[in-house]
Amino acid sequence: MAFHNYPNTFASEVFLYVSNLQRSLDFYRQTLGLRVLKKEQNIIVFTANGADPLVTIEQPDSIIPRRPRTAGLYHIALLLPSRTDLALILAHLLKEGYPLQGGADHAVSEAVYLADPDGNGIELYHDRPSEQWKWSNGKVFMTTEALDDHILDELDGREWRGMPEQTIMGHIHLQVADLKASERFYCKGLGFDLVANFGDQADFISTGGYHHHIGLNTWRSKGVPVTEGEKAGMRDFTLVFTGPDNRDAAIERLKAMGAPVSEQNGRVVVSDPSNIKIVLEQKK
Repeated sequence: MAFHNYPNTFASEVFLYVSNLQRSLDFYRQTLGLRVLKKEQNIIVFTANGADPLVTIEQPDSIIPRRPRTAGLYHIALLLPSRTDLALILAHLLKEGYPLQGGADHAVSEAVYLADPDGNGIELYHDRPSEQWKWSNGKVFMTTEALDDHILDELDGREWRGMPEQTIMGHIHLQVADLKASERFYCKGLGFDLVANFGDQADFISTGGYHHHIGLNTWRSKGVPVTEGEKAGMRDFTLVFTGPDNRDAAIERLKAMGAPVSEQNGRVVVSDPSNIKIVLEQKK
């Protein structure tokens, strides 16, 4: 997990509004195997290692269904420690009969896709060794091929015991309204590097030479920013800055660009060009 430490900037957690708290609790705890870190009234915080928040869910008093064709969350991506761990959770999901959306070999990683009960996308993946990633002129090669049919051979008699403690938020993939405006915000404002681009449809950005800490696409959201109101889906996500003064420098760049940076309940929050809310956290 070297790409999610100093001096890099990366997503660490996500806050979701859900339509049924108990149903989502069952999913994140039993189906995904996360642990409950904290529970207060209608808010539950999940963790993999027993200390760091990974996913927080809340059921507001009134909530409307998620609108899939608007800017917001495309998927969260939980990075597992190994290929064996991916095989273990895949076998568990198959045994449970939970509906999967597919699996893929992306060259840099292998992944399985599903959605939570409210339709929030989830990617479970492991990284291939970074020495095997192919780079050319500052861009990393990524593709989408079929997941290896023999991945379950990794089990070798092992059984799933829940989400591994070393699991982290590997990346977050967003649906945005305007790709170029988003690229400028995240790269010029927040300091990410553009490491892969698929025309006017998708960008992948990172720090420190990772294949991507954030994905951006307009496949289902072009021209449709986030609207206000409590609806099932992502409320916000947290970006962690680890380098000294990196957050302060980013805040100054964002303000110079005219981005709406504010302090809310002791947290620094900014909205991107699609009105996606981001908590900016400086790791000490």
